Amino acid sequence: MKTTVETLDDLTSLADYSFINTLTPDPKATKDGLDHNPRQVFSGHFVPVKPTPIENPKYVAHSKKFFSELGFSDTLATSEHFIKMFSGDTSSLPEPMKKQGWATGYALSIYGREYYEQCPFRTGNGYGDGRAISIFEGVFNGKHYEMQLKGGGRTPYCRGADGRAVLRSSVREFLAQEQMFALGIPTSRSLTLYTSKTERVQRPWFHNGSYSKDPELMIEEAVAITTRVAPSFLRVGQVELFGRRARKNEHPNALKELEEIVLHTIEREYKDEIDEALPLEEKVLLLAKSFRERLTSLVANWIRVGYCQGNFNSDNTAVGGYTLDYGPFGFIDRFDPRYQPWTGGGVHFSFLNQPQAGERNFGMFCVALKPLLGSNKEAQNILEKMKDEFPRVMQGAMIEMWTAKLGLQKFDATLFNELMSLMIETSVDYTIFFRELSSLPTEIDPLTKSFYNENIDKALIARWSEWLKKWQEAINVTSLQEHEALSNQMKSVNPKYTLREWFLVPAYQKATDGDYSLIYELQEVMNNPYEEQSKEIEQMYYQKKPRELFDIAGVSHVSCSS
Repeated sequence: MKTTVETLDDLTSLADYSFINTLTPDPKATKDGLDHNPRQVFSGHFVPVKPTPIENPKYVAHSKKFFSELGFSDTLATSEHFIKMFSGDTSSLPEPMKKQGWATGYALSIYGREYYEQCPFRTGNGYGDGRAISIFEGVFNGKHYEMQLKGGGRTPYCRGADGRAVLRSSVREFLAQEQMFALGIPTSRSLTLYTSKTERVQRPWFHNGSYSKDPELMIEEAVAITTRVAPSFLRVGQVELFGRRARKNEHPNALKELEEIVLHTIEREYKDEIDEALPLEEKVLLLAKSFRERLTSLVANWIRVGYCQGNFNSDNTAVGGYTLDYGPFGFIDRFDPRYQPWTGGGVHFSFLNQPQAGERNFGMFCVALKPLLGSNKEAQNILEKMKDEFPRVMQGAMIEMWTAKLGLQKFDATLFNELMSLMIETSVDYTIFFRELSSLPTEIDPLTKSFYNENIDKALIARWSEWLKKWQEAINVTSLQEHEALSNQMKSVNPKYTLREWFLVPAYQKATDGDYSLIYELQEVMNNPYEEQSKEIEQMYYQKKPRELFDIAGVSHVSCSS
């Protein structure tokens, strides 16, 4: 029977707080949940903490598609009690719903290297959810979901920050999560977006028209809370934290807490793949193998649609194998293997280096699991082999992806490498090029719609024509029926519309003045990224990036606070 939720009271029968009911709270947490100052958290899987409501909340948007999937009535999004709950006021929630939320700690590793410096205590015990607070878990139509407020106020992990998100970054995350879902890629989802009529905070940003890589001034922005939803928010960095503590024997229950978080991960994310009756060591190995499959598929799909997870640390890597934490992300315009939307990200998190970054994160996950294998050398060797074989599995996923993207029956390395060289040399729009190729052109004219360099010489044109001829021979389409079938197949993996930053900027700029019309328009367009839409929409959103916007701060690159 499909869930129907028309009032907040209807949520009570769906509540299932498996995370906090199964795992261990921080023994030093306050009883009232008013735990909003930075401190070290030495043990426990979570800290009970009350969200801090935003002042005078105002409705901005909700995901109608996700509301429908959950069985929520659309009128809920603008109802008083629902707005209170999802703008941070949980004080009057009906039982058995919880009046306290929870925040979790996690470790940080960057490209396979452990870090402690980002923790204010230099111990790793103060790093975690600084402004993300989960407030509800429930089962909807047989699926378990956790709901988390992004910008819900300070927690013990806030590291001295204010615990808030601003409207600008909240609009980006709200739209990006639903676009990723529409692209067919595993992701956290967007439920609601509320802003404050009165509460504002200071954030570093750029001067208008600046080319600076670093923010140049502080600006005042409206606070906002977006609610993101996922089967869980368990991260590699979270398991890594307990793995570090167990490895170093930091407290008497360290190994037990690692085992508990891993078993809970399996229950929440992999119970259909891993038999509960198996011994722990077998479960651990199956978990590593299953996660490797999901992670390699995820990264390959990011590249398929032109997405770059600019801050691909272990703490931004969901153990469930889906996209999480849309901070400094970006959808690529001009093809560049070294494309990186985040000014602080570096080449190691750039577009075509994401497979290597994924490998490092998987390696840290294996290190975290290792204490659970005890002295079992055979199991340790199997885990080590899994880690070592990540590049091979990743390469297989990439080859499969590129083969589908090019409409080939079998991957052709020579053809692919020639194309990459041509795309870089010509300065090609990644999304438009592959979408135009999906119509199976016989001449290069349609492909030139994607060329940023409009004055390419005859020699380069000739090379493109030669490549297109080789590609046509490779796809070997001989009939109108085959042509239509292959074109449709390619269009199903090569989106026409992606959420480029220069689309987002006008949307959040208008939103600061209370005009949410572009948010709603982008919701509609980006919820159907593979479909042919109206000519008007095509003229606005199926276009190359304007030349004057290249290298502009806040458009071509963003700071971490974005």
